[in-house]
Amino acid sequence: MAEVILMPRLSDTMTEGVIAAWHKKVGDTVNKGDLLTEIETDKATMELESYQQGVLLHIGTPNGGKLQVNDLLAIIGKAGEDVSALVAQHAGGANAAKPGPVVEDKKVEETKPAPAPVAETKTDAPAAPAVDAASMEEVVLMPRLSDTMTEGVIAGWNKNVGDTVKKGDVLADIETDKATMELESYKDGILLYQGAKAGEKILVNDLLCIIGKEGTDVNAIVAAVKNGGGHTDAVPKVEAPKTEAAAPVAAASAAPAAAPAETVVNEGRIFASPLAKKVAAEKGIDLKFVKGSGDNGRITKSDIDAYKPIEAAAKTEIPSAAPATSLPVSTQPSASGVVSFDEVPVSQMRKVIAKRLSESLFTAPHFYLTMSIDMDAAVAARAKLNENAKVKISFNDLVLKATAVALKQHPKVNSSWLGDKIRYNHHINIGVAVAVDEGLLVPVVRFADTLSLSQITTQVKDFAQKAKDKKLQPADWEGSTFTISNLGMFGIDQFTAIINPPDACILAVGGISQVPVVKNGAVVPGNVMKVTLSCDHRVVDGATGAAFLQTLKSLLEEPLRMLV
Repeated sequence: MAEVILMPRLSDTMTEGVIAAWHKKVGDTVNKGDLLTEIETDKATMELESYQQGVLLHIGTPNGGKLQVNDLLAIIGKAGEDVSALVAQHAGGANAAKPGPVVEDKKVEETKPAPAPVAETKTDAPAAPAVDAASMEEVVLMPRLSDTMTEGVIAGWNKNVGDTVKKGDVLADIETDKATMELESYKDGILLYQGAKAGEKILVNDLLCIIGKEGTDVNAIVAAVKNGGGHTDAVPKVEAPKTEAAAPVAAASAAPAAAPAETVVNEGRIFASPLAKKVAAEKGIDLKFVKGSGDNGRITKSDIDAYKPIEAAAKTEIPSAAPATSLPVSTQPSASGVVSFDEVPVSQMRKVIAKRLSESLFTAPHFYLTMSIDMDAAVAARAKLNENAKVKISFNDLVLKATAVALKQHPKVNSSWLGDKIRYNHHINIGVAVAVDEGLLVPVVRFADTLSLSQITTQVKDFAQKAKDKKLQPADWEGSTFTISNLGMFGIDQFTAIINPPDACILAVGGISQVPVVKNGAVVPGNVMKVTLSCDHRVVDGATGAAFLQTLKSLLEEPLRMLV
């Protein structure tokens, strides 16, 4: 008997999936464990394997099509088995009606000849269905690379129109609101079309590029995607760009002089981290001259920082081709008393930070609770712990551990406002705010209450380094239930933080200051740290927040209690 496969929910926030590629066609034999399709969710593109054997009798939508969760994805059964009843049974889905022609190809062919007499005057009309059924296989849409991503900026193309593309090749570096990530190709072919140039924006699920065979009708595919809601204002360019013609004459004439000055280290595809590529572009460094120190010769930011161009710049520079106006504004000499400023485009990360935190501040009624904590015992305990520790434990690690233990005792603080309900989380995932050049990232220490201090230390240091190197993945920053922001290392005594949605609270941690304190009736020097808890009043009341801070204070003033 034929088995129905519905669109699975592949992430906690997924409501629909886009078919990135089918790996089996209708009529193909499918074995248990075979890769059926690749599904693009709101988090990532994931592979779906078959859990049964048989023949693929029906697919719910072609490549590039969308299906809601629990819509009909595929039917697997015996060869020749009639599945029309199963298709009709699941016809209520958003996209279930579309695949009918796939199952009954003969009927489609019989009904198509009707408009044949006018084919000479309307040649485009019969071509549209062919695009949906076949050419759409060549379409690559802008993927959603983070849970908050609505658009991406093309940081750079690694393939040009006309280049041969193999599965696994890096097509482009895409700047999201969280990081710059590499997008790999999941098919072989020729890059026929790019939906945007480097530096331009593309909305999620809009046409990113087209990969296919030579001679593919790109115009028809672009038109089909546009009619289906894609954003394809750019005019398609099928011909490979002539880089010789695009280069300035002065630069071309200078190339022979530059050749003997530098030795070409990398030929063909160059492996480099997105950050290294970005820094190299800013400094005007050609990556083919840079030797990589990473795995398999991969170029890292440190390689770019250490690179010395020697005589290349002097030999390639032609005064007549580089007028003063081509210099960045910040390098232009400024006369005294003259108004001067720089304006830079807002990055995707900064744009989302502005949007999310504005929404948080103006929709969630914030209130703030500040408490001073005696850190004398914590200072002494940290010194003892670090005497023989393999990894050095920081005060931030102690605060994180104490927070996790306190959240276990105060679940109302470890919660989220969901509009018509409040979610009280049983697990404790603490986001740690990390400052990077472009803004702020919040990687998540998962199940923090179950981790030792050394495990917390290792994770936090690893996340901090990944954040600076732009290597954090979406799974690293999703799913927090509480957030900590620490500015104590910058000499800040006290501050208030804006809640990081969907968390109900965020803890702002100041530095440890030596101040006079009264102990046993005498004024003595003491180590005091101030913390401020920002609370969403829709979820957390003042007394609840105060009780949480009292527990946190007691744990930090007697650190052994958090280890029990």
